[in-house]
Amino acid sequence: PQGIPGDPINVGLVGTQKEVVHAFAVAGWDTADAVTLKTAIEIGESVLFDHPYPDAPVSRLLFDGRAQDLAFEKPEGISADRRHHVRFWQTDASGDDGRPLWLGSASFDRAVGFSHDTGAVTHHIGPDIDAERDFLMRDLATAGMLLSTSDISGVGATKAGRNGGGDLYFTDGEAIVGVLKQLP
Repeated sequence: PQGIPGDPINVGLVGTQKEVVHAFAVAGWDTADAVTLKTAIEIGESVLFDHPYPDAPVSRLLFDGRAQDLAFEKPEGISADRRHHVRFWQTDASGDDGRPLWLGSASFDRAVGFSHDTGAVTHHIGPDIDAERDFLMRDLATAGMLLSTSDISGVGATKAGRNGGGDLYFTDGEAIVGVLKQLP
């Protein structure tokens, strides 16, 4: 819903949509399924019965009034209760090479539970969102997908922020922007 804070923007990528999807696939991340009744049941079964669902849905969050354009995840363990994940929104801005700039929010889902604010079933994030930002960029770099990275000012240093699920987080407030290798 509008007005409820999500996870802060802490990453960015410069590249086409095809290049973003390719980079995450090479780095071992899965594209998240859309949220539907079927996928909601599947993620519930994954968590309850501890079985894999590597492309489990990621909830819809808004940035500039729009839901994310892309979402990726990398499970930690068997079920969908613990996972690295990121949402990306394509912006109107572009990199020096004219390719689109995508802004994203990377965080680690540490458990499933009830939202502290709404009571809805949701994932709870780990508090150190900078560690997740760095993990994501390290994965892309290790996979050979990044030409360069740079730091930009993000939300500002936050010692005790809260997201829409009521989870505490802290951050140095910086975002890392990676320029992806171009596809031939």
